[in-house]
Amino acid sequence: MSNVEVVRAAALDGIPHGFLGRRGGVSQGLVAGLNVGWGSGDDRDAIAENRRRAVAAVLPGARLVTVHQVHSPTVVEAGDWPDDARPHADALVSDRPGTLLGILTADCAPVLLADGEAGIVGAAHAGWRGALAGVGEAVVAAMERLGARRERIAAAIGPCIGARYYEVGQDFRSEITGDAPESDRFFSDGPAGKPHFDLEAYLAARLAEAGVSRVEALGLDTYANADRFYSYRRASHRDEPSYGRQISLIGLPE
Repeated sequence: MSNVEVVRAAALDGIPHGFLGRRGGVSQGLVAGLNVGWGSGDDRDAIAENRRRAVAAVLPGARLVTVHQVHSPTVVEAGDWPDDARPHADALVSDRPGTLLGILTADCAPVLLADGEAGIVGAAHAGWRGALAGVGEAVVAAMERLGARRERIAAAIGPCIGARYYEVGQDFRSEITGDAPESDRFFSDGPAGKPHFDLEAYLAARLAEAGVSRVEALGLDTYANADRFYSYRRASHRDEPSYGRQISLIGLPE
């Protein structure tokens, strides 16, 4: 029996879902734990076992569907593609029971969404580029095309880098606030005099502005919790040659 840690959101109660970290996996070394990233350089058998454990912890027997994430606002409806032929996209939607949508992250924000009444779920990978380009709004619109209603959609934002550790440059700040000066409220001045960005709050605000009825931000910082989560920035600061990826999952039971 694996001891996979599954973090669930109250906003998605009644829908099979979970934000997973690194606890409960079989990977070793720098990526020790539940690493699910094919691009991490980890042992492929270990990754496959970790993915199997992840599915079993959230929706046993379901078919896991992921995409080749590229920091875009592109959304696709979950299909039957093989894992080595994943479409380039950063969000998925589905109304098919037995399908489990998976998003991989290592500081970017995973977003899980559901209209429980319509039986439609969505999942998005939202780094700052995707969030700025509107991946949150795009996944809501894609769910609507399947029959969801945005006023019934609930969303949860899972583990991502917190503002305390998300130091950015002034050019970054200018890019976020250029056409939306009100977004300056998501920046604070860090101890080194550089701005820090609150990705989670920025994304939550954009989802709310898009008409999502309930947005739950879990407030889990990937950088600050090395024993629970993988972090690209933390690995970079430590000059580590690789980093793991965690997975967030949502689906509909058969």
